[in-house]
Amino acid sequence: MKATKQLHDIGQSLWLDNITRGILNDGTLESYVRDYSVTGLTSNPSIFDKAIEQSQDYDKSIRGSTTQGMSGEDLFFELAIQDLQRAADLFRPTYERTDGVDGWASLEVSPLLVHDADGTIKEAAALHERSGRDNVFIKIPGTPEGAHAIEESIFGGVPINVTLLFSHEQYLVAAEAFMRGVERRIQAGLDPSVSSVASVFISRWDKAVAEKVPAALRNRLGIAVAKLAYAAYRNVLQSDRWLRLANAGTRPQRLLWASTGTKDPDASDVLYVEALAAPFTINTIPDKTLEAFAQHGRVGDLLPADGGDAEDVLTEFANSGVDRRGLAEQLQIEGAEAFDESWKSLLASIERKRHD
Repeated sequence: MKATKQLHDIGQSLWLDNITRGILNDGTLESYVRDYSVTGLTSNPSIFDKAIEQSQDYDKSIRGSTTQGMSGEDLFFELAIQDLQRAADLFRPTYERTDGVDGWASLEVSPLLVHDADGTIKEAAALHERSGRDNVFIKIPGTPEGAHAIEESIFGGVPINVTLLFSHEQYLVAAEAFMRGVERRIQAGLDPSVSSVASVFISRWDKAVAEKVPAALRNRLGIAVAKLAYAAYRNVLQSDRWLRLANAGTRPQRLLWASTGTKDPDASDVLYVEALAAPFTINTIPDKTLEAFAQHGRVGDLLPADGGDAEDVLTEFANSGVDRRGLAEQLQIEGAEAFDESWKSLLASIERKRHD
């Protein structure tokens, strides 16, 4: 049995951290579903930037949309939604079989709205309606401004993937926003069953401190942070507040591991996938890492519900001069800035192809 199937069987969903028209057209995504137990996918501006710039797969659609008067962000979302609809349709059987727990595809709002909560709320609702698919998440960054947008979007019935979370503290802010949104739906007599996931980024932690800590601590920070986030997640799901919401019919906001491709060439190429095995979570994995795990990965011990040795490991990092809370804020800011740059590059690529 492939390691990917073993992870699936212990209750962790494997989602692909990629989408291109190429893998939709040539059957690669379908093979991942069939052979590697993939049950969803995520996208972001960087993924689409590479997909559109480095291939001709979108050129015909760009020319067609241009003749219809589309340009800029509107044209991009037309292209992206075409891909997301095809992926969502591929995952539809999983979505139906799991009653909406699994089988999702994710599309991000414009990174230019990262500090505009009201604009994010409007765009999230518009993109979800435009997708025409129940099983499409709209991604909203879990920034301070994003918390309000998350709550309002959940209250509005829009399924949300909270992205760019880097710590258990940031996760808890996202969880709080989600719960406030569904509590307001209950008070308003609305269906509280609105789906959401909270995406905690892992490998960027280790890249950020790689040259600043002793060799014995290399590639250990991201996993320790993940353990604390998982403990916080389990505590939320055991809280009286959550149990009241569950009794009212609310779906849990599932925890998702993002940025799980190994950045260090000297480390195992499946380091984070093996370390983050845990039931009722999601791991969204780049193609290369997914294939490596299917070939030689191993499912060992599951994440401890209480965080295990996370606090001890983080104390070692603190003693080495790592300010974890400060770094979490820095990584979130840098992540938003990186998506902003990818967004500008993406729109520039589309503009060039409009005139080719």
